[in-house]
Amino acid sequence: MHQVGFGFWNWIAVIIYLVVMLLIGAYFTKRASQNTDSFFTASGRLPSWAVGFSIYATTLSAITFMSTPEKAFLTDWAYIAGNIAIVAIIPLLIYFYVPFFKKLKVTSAYEYLEARFGPSVRVIGSLLFVLFHLGRVAIVIYLPTLAITSVSDMNPIVVASLVGVLCILYTFLGGFEGVVWSDFIQGVILLGGAAAIIILGVTHIQGGFGTLVNDAIEHKKIISADNWKVNAAAASIPIIFLGNIFNNLHQYTASQDVVQRYQASESMKETKQSLWMNGILALISAPLFYGMGTMLYSFYNHEANLPSDFNTSSVVPYFILTEMPPFVAGLLIAAIFAAAQSTISSSLNSISACISVDIKHRFFGKSSDKQEVLFARWMIIVSGLFGYGMSIYLIISNSNGLWDLFLLVTGLVGVPLAGIFAVGIFTKRTNTFGVICGLICGILFAYLFNGIGGGNSPFFVSILSFAIAFVFSYLISIVVPGASKDIQGLTIYDRHAQTTYISKTKIE
Repeated sequence: MHQVGFGFWNWIAVIIYLVVMLLIGAYFTKRASQNTDSFFTASGRLPSWAVGFSIYATTLSAITFMSTPEKAFLTDWAYIAGNIAIVAIIPLLIYFYVPFFKKLKVTSAYEYLEARFGPSVRVIGSLLFVLFHLGRVAIVIYLPTLAITSVSDMNPIVVASLVGVLCILYTFLGGFEGVVWSDFIQGVILLGGAAAIIILGVTHIQGGFGTLVNDAIEHKKIISADNWKVNAAAASIPIIFLGNIFNNLHQYTASQDVVQRYQASESMKETKQSLWMNGILALISAPLFYGMGTMLYSFYNHEANLPSDFNTSSVVPYFILTEMPPFVAGLLIAAIFAAAQSTISSSLNSISACISVDIKHRFFGKSSDKQEVLFARWMIIVSGLFGYGMSIYLIISNSNGLWDLFLLVTGLVGVPLAGIFAVGIFTKRTNTFGVICGLICGILFAYLFNGIGGGNSPFFVSILSFAIAFVFSYLISIVVPGASKDIQGLTIYDRHAQTTYISKTKIE
């Protein structure tokens, strides 16, 4: 593939961005060192709008920043239904889920699973999260690096190191508070970068915005009647929407990197505001990212041609480096770095929280505040270096076959795990044995349905795997009753109760 020189001024722009991120981590080092509550939740002192930005930036990776425009470039805007699904579940989160996390004052999402089902389910949930996010760190470093270096003369090892190692450092220093404020800056860079690409791109197209609109209508690049036809294999809007409802339930109820942010604001009111801020950003960003793809389609149909052997996963960085002026191009490449680092930093801090709270505190007790923070920081270093090392291996080997296998196995776990949280909150009779069996059934179904014949929509698989995990957990619990357990305050049936649940598992 044709490669473009990166240039001195672009390097200056990228270095300025990376130095600013490192300074943010250094600024919050002292406050993050107070205790684990400060290191993992900022002791609830963060404003709701900053937390909302952080949730948004955490759930958006560099892969999304590039693959969403690619999807619109190749097809249309049908996947925008996923952004709408984020907003659709916010009332559900506020009314049913978040109050339980706030009530228990959990640092780890999986503390709820212990309160409801016992320590075995908590450990299973926590370890599944850690396993997936260790791999996620690797892929979030690897794929953007691959996309950028395939169209530029940048060294992939240098790019991976700049994204990965510096992100490890500022997460190590600043803790959760540093992560949230860097997420805020990265979120602004992401949105600003997307808007800049569209504006600058439209000015390059003869006829400007009118040409873009005509192309979108003529070639069905937005939404058409075909997008509403429902079947298990197609990317139809109803299936995308419903599938993303359950995918987002996993992200917002069963994934530590988001649930951790519910404790970053002191009151339930502020947490609600942060969720709505995230929803607004999801709606704002959707037309920006899909609009990038539509603009690129119009641009490469009228003003330029892509190389014959071009991989469209690199269409965004290729456009930036070939059409944007120096320094501006560097800032836009920094937006891709920002998307990667916001995901990596959240994953690292959350992995550290799970290992510290769900494993060390739960089974081995707590040490002094300084020792606990030091342990948490070491977990960030170890997990970060593991992910970084795996990304370097993928770059050197130039093969991601092992990674595809890893994604196939671990990527099937998230939605069934969300089904376990749901069955705990919405039913009374479900027990430990039932939910473990239900989780296994949901994972097995997702694995088999992905493997049989292929071609099945991942969104359709998400819908059914959630339902199977939920239903089987409940039915097996009825058939095989478990020991009685005090679940007062842990289901929706107690949501109006005046008493507040006091965790029996918290280690003081």
